[in-house]
Amino acid sequence: MKCRRCGEVAQVALPSHHTGFCPTCFLDFFRAQVARAIRRHRMFGPDERVLVAVSGGKDSLALVHVLGEMGYQVEAMHIDLGITGSSEPIRAFVEDFCRTRGHVLHVVETAADGLAIPDVKRAVRRPICSMCGKIKRHWFNRFAFEHGFAAMATGHNLDDEVSRLFANTLRWDAAYLGGQGPTLPGEGKFVRKVKPLCRLTEFETAAYCFFQGITHWHEACPYSGGASFTSHKRLLADLEQVSPGTKMAFYENFLHTGRPAFAAAGKAGYGELQACAECGYPSSGEICGVCRARRMVAGTGPT
Repeated sequence: MKCRRCGEVAQVALPSHHTGFCPTCFLDFFRAQVARAIRRHRMFGPDERVLVAVSGGKDSLALVHVLGEMGYQVEAMHIDLGITGSSEPIRAFVEDFCRTRGHVLHVVETAADGLAIPDVKRAVRRPICSMCGKIKRHWFNRFAFEHGFAAMATGHNLDDEVSRLFANTLRWDAAYLGGQGPTLPGEGKFVRKVKPLCRLTEFETAAYCFFQGITHWHEACPYSGGASFTSHKRLLADLEQVSPGTKMAFYENFLHTGRPAFAAAGKAGYGELQACAECGYPSSGEICGVCRARRMVAGTGPT
């Protein structure tokens, strides 16, 4: 196969686009897809500061690097979860990556807020992945708001988005379907949330990292279990192999046709929000879930 653009030998085949690219042209393609997502979904402008959540995985590292390449005012944020034997090496890895590549990095330690994940796991009777996600989202938004960022970006790719869409459709979860999309507008103390990799697959972000010489963290969190999204991704990958382009068509058609139909349910799903009496950030009750978890860890709240 020859590269679609320059005619050299292609090293990356992209059946969903009916084409293939050499390394140089693939990198141009990758940046063009990111630019298209940012422009089409009105994610942010060249003069706005963007905070990128960096976990150490390929998608978040690819995202912060490509946005920097494209000239955006981007800074990285890593959340140290306080998991002994896991958080320390991941943090060191992210710090080394950002130092080497010239990215500004901010680190938030959940333990400093009384919310080390092992302590949360012992104190809170809820699935730890759910609580961990809640805590990370809280601090990501809080840091972005308090430090004047216009948008916060995550490395969710097309496979992530389609898997989530598939799961929500299986349940016909109207509230989640109404709220899913590559851009969630900011309001009050909620900073705008964006997903610039929404048009790119896991394979494509892995290829980008390979050609850019970006190594990434491979080890899974010691608390992670067999998430249903993993099986959903396998099913969708099989479908994509039989019918290339299915995932993109499913997602794009949902954004164009499906999401507007569920928009009212998405807004209603948030309910009436108020300021948390302790941290001041939006909450469905007097005390938000993160502050309640902190009380439980400290032994001053219900378990």
